[in-house]
Amino acid sequence: MRVGVLTGGGDCPGLNAVIRAVVRKGVQEHDWTVTGFRDGWRGAVEGDTVPLDVRAVRGILPRGGTVLGSSRTDPFAAPDGVRRIRDNLAKHGTDALIAIGGRGTLGIAARLHAEHGLPVVGVPKTIDNDLSATDWTFGFDTAVGIATEAIDRLHTTADSHRRVLVVEVMGRHTGWIALHAGLAGGANVILVPEQRFDLDQVCAWVASRFQATYAPILVVAEGARPRDGGPARGSVGAWLAAEIERRTGKEARTTVLGHVQRGGSPSAFDRWLATRFGLHAVDAVRQEAYGTMVALRGTEVVRVPLTDATGRMKTVDPGRYAEAGVFFG
Repeated sequence: MRVGVLTGGGDCPGLNAVIRAVVRKGVQEHDWTVTGFRDGWRGAVEGDTVPLDVRAVRGILPRGGTVLGSSRTDPFAAPDGVRRIRDNLAKHGTDALIAIGGRGTLGIAARLHAEHGLPVVGVPKTIDNDLSATDWTFGFDTAVGIATEAIDRLHTTADSHRRVLVVEVMGRHTGWIALHAGLAGGANVILVPEQRFDLDQVCAWVASRFQATYAPILVVAEGARPRDGGPARGSVGAWLAAEIERRTGKEARTTVLGHVQRGGSPSAFDRWLATRFGLHAVDAVRQEAYGTMVALRGTEVVRVPLTDATGRMKTVDPGRYAEAGVFFG
């Protein structure tokens, strides 16, 4: 059997662990031939491939990013994109395809299976942890760890200079990174896209923190917005720091973590989860469970329809966010 693998969308730690697991199990246990498609769906559309054997995946477990490259190519954006994928799978004798990605990549996989019958199995990847069909996605734990370490380091400089420090983390639509890293790092305010914030209340929390002789740390997801409007473009963290300084008279600075959150070596949890996902994706292909995605439920890896995986975004619910409010101010 010949199986293709691709990684699409934004890179994140753990992608190489999935690739390694697919190759090791597919080749060693089932004598499959595994082919990598470069740069996500672009490689599938253009037929850009690389052979993957056991030697090719040695040493990649602790590496960040993806050895196959990634892109946000959408084959449905081109009039002949799907036809070219079908032709290239036939040309390379590819019997099934394992697509590793987030909502965009897996949404394409779902359409390719549902509308065109292509044999696709999905593996969930996103540092935002916003796929509703799985408890966790790999890449998230690493991103939270990086953000938490940054917050830990900023506490000392905030206290040394008696400054307000605003830490902007990734999360355009969901605040999972902000919530987890903010709680783990002892932030005094956490702002997420799911809950519009009151700027007057934020400034009151800042003032309260200074009265307790500590300098405040604010963690804000990039998609967070105030109730009465706010920045249409640019960094919400920089805007927030400027507003706090103007309203409270306290010096404020911003640290935007940006892409550093999804770079570097994956955490032990993300290596474990990504490896299990890869192993179970091989089982799904072997059993011809196409149109499904592997997912973590509790400690078990299960299969769910790709359409369920991409149909609804998993957001921070009010109850979870309210838990953090104990530590505000």
